[in-house]
Amino acid sequence: MTAIPSTMKAWEVTKPAPIDSDPCPLQLVEKPVPEPQAGEVLVRILACGVCHTDLHVTEGDLPVHKEHVTPGHEIIGEVVKQGPNTRRFKDGQRIGIPWFRHACGVCRFCRSGRENLCPYSKYTGWDHDGGYAEYVTVPEGFAYVIPDRFDSLVAAPLLCAGIIGYRSFLRANVPAGGRLGLYGFGGSAHLTAMLAIKEGIEVHVFTRGKDAQKFALKLGCASAQGAYDKSPVPLDSGIMFAPAGQMVPNALTNLAPGGTLALAGIHLSDVPSMSYSDHLFHEKNLTSVESNTRRDGEEFLTLADRLNIQPTITEYPFAKADEALKRVKQGDLDGACVLRIAQD
Repeated sequence: MTAIPSTMKAWEVTKPAPIDSDPCPLQLVEKPVPEPQAGEVLVRILACGVCHTDLHVTEGDLPVHKEHVTPGHEIIGEVVKQGPNTRRFKDGQRIGIPWFRHACGVCRFCRSGRENLCPYSKYTGWDHDGGYAEYVTVPEGFAYVIPDRFDSLVAAPLLCAGIIGYRSFLRANVPAGGRLGLYGFGGSAHLTAMLAIKEGIEVHVFTRGKDAQKFALKLGCASAQGAYDKSPVPLDSGIMFAPAGQMVPNALTNLAPGGTLALAGIHLSDVPSMSYSDHLFHEKNLTSVESNTRRDGEEFLTLADRLNIQPTITEYPFAKADEALKRVKQGDLDGACVLRIAQD
């Protein structure tokens, strides 16, 4: 195995600001290679997905949890060093590192299987340096084994876009053979659509991007229209991936009686006032999604392997992470953007 250097290249958020500002808030710097602590492993990063949450961290939509943080939380890499008291992985093994990095394990949420609600939770690329770098550490209990069928670049979006989409799908209470509306159609939505279609769900997409609408139809969605359009059919469930609170009333209007709308984003602009009779009556349900549990991750990766859910990706070189994040902000994507950090 290649010797581990003392320093590495990494991108960091110098000061949160719009990604297209001058100077850009995301800068490529030299940092020490982190040392794995007890229960952690050091990972040489092969690929890292570019998520909309990275944009929220960079632009300051989310409060600063760590100064000069390195974003990125859809990480595929290989274990190169073990910290004290580790036993789960072997050196050279390929693993995945997600957004959810730590939970206390003893609060009432953790003990009841709801660790995603732990008040002491920590997150990769927000509380701790993430995957826009050459190396990263991770607590071994919060990493995943990556199925062999997936190329590292293709696997990266599964670690957040896929897992969060899966939890959102569960929270939306989609009935068997039901109709699902997806609002916004980026990395997470396109993976959720793939999963839903393979499970016999009729999927309808609402997004502003014309290319994204075409992409949705190409994947097999039943319809694709504008972000604020009326649904062609009453929907049993909806998932709001776009961080636009002003879309919520229309999404609720599109629901059939008893339907559920799940808000999937970690950040959402303010929701405008709504009419009880028009938007919430008839036992409609409105719920949010907070991160995921490790069980969600294990279940989704197993499903993705069994159903062969292959993300559609656009590859960017590591040196152009800022350009990739600008592309995510622009929207109207075919799938997800992924940084190639190193060769397998």
